[in-house]
Amino acid sequence: MAPQYRLETLLEIRRRAEEAAKNEFAHAQKALAAARAELQRRLDDLERRKRERKAKVDAHLQELISKGMGALGVQGMGAYEKRLRAEEDEVAEQIEAQREVVAQAEAEVERKRAALAEAAKEVKAIEKHKEKFLKQKKAERDAREEQAGEEIGNALFLARRREK
Repeated sequence: MAPQYRLETLLEIRRRAEEAAKNEFAHAQKALAAARAELQRRLDDLERRKRERKAKVDAHLQELISKGMGALGVQGMGAYEKRLRAEEDEVAEQIEAQREVVAQAEAEVERKRAALAEAAKEVKAIEKHKEKFLKQKKAERDAREEQAGEEIGNALFLARRREK
């Protein structure tokens, strides 16, 4: 039977803490991935809007040129382009806000990584202590068994000697 390790409860607590740290780290990584995906979606949206604005303005200009430029048409096109640019600026602001969210998520991942490393270190320390404890107990048991074997051997030797 293995000897009872007095810090087994502490070892289990630390193992659960390490498992919780792993889960929190995984959650933080998922949040970071989601934040990065959202940032990329917004960047792609901004690029799409810029391409569409350019295409719409070019198409509108071609239409105005083919029909003959009117001051009202050019002015209307300018207002339309200004509105599209304002929408692009709004998306650009959202991108900057999302960049901040990504930076915070990256910092959170680093905090969780450090917490996980610390939890793993604490578990490792208790496991090493347990290994030393078990080695010591095994050495003590082996010494007792050896002592008992020697005593039995001496008793047999003395018993044979008396018989002679």
